[in-house]
Amino acid sequence: MMSSSSAQRTRKLPEVRRAEIVHEAASIALYEGLEGITLRAVAARLGVRPGLISHYYPVAEDLVIAAFVEAVSVEREELFPERGDPLSRMAHLISRIESNQAFELSRLWLNARHLCRFSPALAEALQAQEYLDRMRLTSLIEEGAAVGDFVVDDPFGASIRILVAIDGVGAYANNLGAFDYEAFTRFVTDVAEWSLGVPGDELRSAVNRQLERP
Repeated sequence: MMSSSSAQRTRKLPEVRRAEIVHEAASIALYEGLEGITLRAVAARLGVRPGLISHYYPVAEDLVIAAFVEAVSVEREELFPERGDPLSRMAHLISRIESNQAFELSRLWLNARHLCRFSPALAEALQAQEYLDRMRLTSLIEEGAAVGDFVVDDPFGASIRILVAIDGVGAYANNLGAFDYEAFTRFVTDVAEWSLGVPGDELRSAVNRQLERP
């Protein structure tokens, strides 16, 4: 029989347990919506009692916000890789959007924007994450302008146009069926080419190469 002291030694550190809880809640947020995050749902995934979840997150709203931040932060690192030249990194971002690899993320943003009407704390967290996205994209555009990949006088303004295009496409994430009209499916590419002053079809060709990868 395991002694009480041995049982205590096998308990997970608070920061490890908290990270596990947020990770599972973020998964629920992406695939079931923020409304699906409940103490019971997270506890069931971890095989623990709901009381353990409430011990770390006495206020359920705090867990919902933490899950949203975790999900969008992880995806941000996927959308903005550190390696590669600015043009290829921009193409990577656009290809993830236009291939629907970020489909669940688009749905999560829609979900969060709706719930912000009822949660000032979530609205504040969402604004903070939007700011991080804008800064990451603006930095990428500035790098591209510095090496001649992009011809743009206002990198911040260009980042806003591209993010608005991404949000616009994402607004259709809950539609039933596919809408394969090119003016829609390649809308982000079109806006990015215009906003970044990329000559010819260089950006579109780079995005196509990304889309054709297995």
